[in-house]
Amino acid sequence: MERSYCGFIDIESVDETLNIKGWVNTRRDHGGVIFIDLRDHTGLVQVVFNPEEKEIFEAAQAIRSEYVLEICGLVKKRLDGTYNPEMSTGKIEIIAKKLSILNTSKTTPFKVNDESTNEDLRLQYRYVDLRSDYMQANLRFRSKLFSVIRNHLSNLEFNEIETPILTKPTPEGARDYIVPSRVHKGSFFALPQSPQLFKQMLMMSGLDKYYQIAKCFRDEDLRADRQPEFTQLDIECSFYDEEDIMRLSESLMQKIFSELIDKDIILNFPKITFKESIEKYGCDKPDLRNPLHLVDISAHLVNTEFKVFKDCINNPDKRIVALNIPGGSKLTRKNIDDYTDTVKTFGAKGLAYFKIEDLSDTDKGISSPIKKFLSSDEINKIIKSVKPSNGDLIFFSADTADVVNNSMSTLISKIGADLDLIKSGFKFAWIVDYPMFEYQKGTKNLTSLHHPFTSPVSNSQDFNDKTLSRAYDLTLNGNEIGGGSVRIHEKSEQLKVFQALKLTDSEIDSKFGFFLKSLEYGCPPHAGIAFGLDRIVMLLRNLNSIRDTIAFPKTQSSSCLLTEAPTEIELEQLKELAIKTNKPKT
Repeated sequence: MERSYCGFIDIESVDETLNIKGWVNTRRDHGGVIFIDLRDHTGLVQVVFNPEEKEIFEAAQAIRSEYVLEICGLVKKRLDGTYNPEMSTGKIEIIAKKLSILNTSKTTPFKVNDESTNEDLRLQYRYVDLRSDYMQANLRFRSKLFSVIRNHLSNLEFNEIETPILTKPTPEGARDYIVPSRVHKGSFFALPQSPQLFKQMLMMSGLDKYYQIAKCFRDEDLRADRQPEFTQLDIECSFYDEEDIMRLSESLMQKIFSELIDKDIILNFPKITFKESIEKYGCDKPDLRNPLHLVDISAHLVNTEFKVFKDCINNPDKRIVALNIPGGSKLTRKNIDDYTDTVKTFGAKGLAYFKIEDLSDTDKGISSPIKKFLSSDEINKIIKSVKPSNGDLIFFSADTADVVNNSMSTLISKIGADLDLIKSGFKFAWIVDYPMFEYQKGTKNLTSLHHPFTSPVSNSQDFNDKTLSRAYDLTLNGNEIGGGSVRIHEKSEQLKVFQALKLTDSEIDSKFGFFLKSLEYGCPPHAGIAFGLDRIVMLLRNLNSIRDTIAFPKTQSSSCLLTEAPTEIELEQLKELAIKTNKPKT
């Protein structure tokens, strides 16, 4: 008999004999009758074992939670007054006629669908956790996302092509995971941080539209909600520029949102320059649902005598900003102290503020601990620039640009959430005109802001931290979900970039010789983008962590609680690889 799914059985199936399979969710004994709720990925259905069916009833007495059963039974309408509105199948039940116990189960360390379960315990017994409605829905959604992507790009005549997992170390902004070679003792492969160079070489090969749902690996320092291995959608196209990639990406987002969550999104996402985003939001991934933004007030304080502000004036590495909070005057002293503690974690010395009570009288209508240090003219200019209303509160921050930007961008997010200022829905934005380089801290050595294969806006012999690149990031609700660039396609230009990064000729040859050689054989102009699929699932499912989008994730410390990886390797295997370990002293 063909299998029926538990959650799909309804009143129309009454008097039919059906075959169902699944796990025991709960077992109850009432008045000599055994009831179980059988669970599969579609839902629950109640099964009744009557004592009149002696053989099957006796077998049912052994049933416990999470036993795996196959049941053949007759669908009956429940008696009036016994309906269960909490179940989609709450109007029917199945009278068991045949029972097969396919497998038993030990008592699980936590109940399936128990939302209070500790995450470490969930990860340790992930095979149990994955039975939950929550994880089932997340992973099935992820599978549908991949299908939508593949169908959409296939219809646009893209080629899905796999690139190597065992490859050569390349600079992608993080440390590589290294794999020793047994055949070539003393030599190592690296797991790819991205398929960057391979996809560029595919463009050189005439495969003009490439995509791949690729596993990537980055040995990063411990950071919340990051995974050492993650999945990205990789796209590269020959003869495409920024606008072409943006149109392609927007059409893909439109398809994903329409098919997966039945949402229409408006195309032609707004473009914000990197400079504007940093100045206005303190970061390059603004949440445009949040009305809060920074206002730079340095220009109004050029002659100030207030030391905290004066120390920042005419210092290009520092800035003074104001953040207006609508209705913020209702914040208590404790609220303000809590927000002050938040910014202090980023190195800020504190938070100054204005409470706006009456704008018609700035002398008496503004209360502030710093008011006495500012002239009436300075106060009026600040008010004119920030444009508060009565009942608002203005926070001020003055420090190095890094401290101000990091602390205030965090404060924008926190206050927006605390005061329920963030609107519902989805807001995309393109961040463009990224600097091509930044200086390494404490040096005048340049490092790539994205990667060294990004094309500059204009050819130059003199690269510096003001040089703009043809890079672009796609943000959604305060998260970067994709990033890409127009690539360098000429050997001479690529060499100039490597030289600007102070790579020696021998370093260039050993790390990138194969790639530079490929640029000599008719490389077309090309551009691409990569999307973080784990993060997209998280946002579309409104989840708190990317770990809940991955079947078998790692912890924040890059370990697997399920398999207890990473583990030590046996001495014989290390000898075979010509590797000696230097174990840290305990």
